[in-house]
Amino acid sequence: MTQAWFSSPQDADARLREVGYLADSAISTTGFLAGALGKPLLVEGPAGVGKTELAKAVARACGAELIRLQCYEGLDEARALYEWNYKKQLLRIQSARESSDWESTHDDIFTEEFLLTRPLLAAIRREQPTVLLIDEVDKTDVEVEGLLLEVLSDFQVTIPELGTITATRRPFVVLTSNASRELSEALKRRCLYLHLDYPDLEREREIVIGQVPQIDEAVARQVVDVVARLRDLDLKKSPSIAETIDWARTLVALEIGDLDEAIVQATLGVVLKHVSDHDKAVRELKSSRRKP
Repeated sequence: MTQAWFSSPQDADARLREVGYLADSAISTTGFLAGALGKPLLVEGPAGVGKTELAKAVARACGAELIRLQCYEGLDEARALYEWNYKKQLLRIQSARESSDWESTHDDIFTEEFLLTRPLLAAIRREQPTVLLIDEVDKTDVEVEGLLLEVLSDFQVTIPELGTITATRRPFVVLTSNASRELSEALKRRCLYLHLDYPDLEREREIVIGQVPQIDEAVARQVVDVVARLRDLDLKKSPSIAETIDWARTLVALEIGDLDEAIVQATLGVVLKHVSDHDKAVRELKSSRRKP
């Protein structure tokens, strides 16, 4: 059974905006197609451009549950797909030692009662609308991609003791990547692709005002301008959109009506989290102010 996620790119744009996510035409079109074609959506781009938030926004817009698999180095099948509750199995074996033969005990302990469901299997088994977010897939080992291929190709999972479990309702799948390593062609081939970058000044200002409606428009413009200048610097970590929003909220809380040099220095820790980045930004911002 296929969930009707969005009826058109225009519908995707409108419904995402209703839940606070401002999508451009590429996002709206690709989001619509991911739902209409039942294909996973691979969203790639630098950290902090709204990749994860897109999956959350789709879930909110469509009234679906979000299931998230956070990827990391060392992630394995037991954490991503399923594992058996070995402690519970051991207790059952011990309790049945006197009254049952091994074959019947073996069949008994590999049942649903002893299965621990992880995010991938949970998303496949759900009958309600589900958004499956596979976050930062580039942080996993290459071997994990093989695990994803069966899930993303046929939306099914094979458990040797129980057989093959096929999705009755396909989840809307979003994979995010910061492009820290190249993903396999086999994985990419199964996905639609969307590249996200930092928004232009006008769009980011619109995002800030939408998320922080209390902020003065002039201050919002100043915040966005300074953040854009920070992103042009060679920093360890450029400010994300979420950090721009946090900075705007900070200025509202402080009742700031003008983002002058003193305020920038006092609040720069909201958007820059490395001392070297902080020092470099202060120097560059001072230098640019001196220029005629």
